[in-house]
Amino acid sequence: MAALLKLPGGTRDASELVEALLVSAQARETTAPELAARWRHLADSIGDGLDALPPPRQEHDQ
Repeated sequence: MAALLKLPGGTRDASELVEALLVSAQARETTAPELAARWRHLADSIGDGLDALPPPRQEHDQ
């Protein structure tokens, strides 16, 4: 299932979400391994989506 995620900071905000999910997953690895795995999966999915985006255009490319 796909979802549209609108963030005011664009891909920068999405990258921060990925980082936050990975840090949180590491913190919960021993106390909630299933949740940590879920957060890692979410981070990987968002990261894959970011990787699939075309490179940003430079101002002079417009």
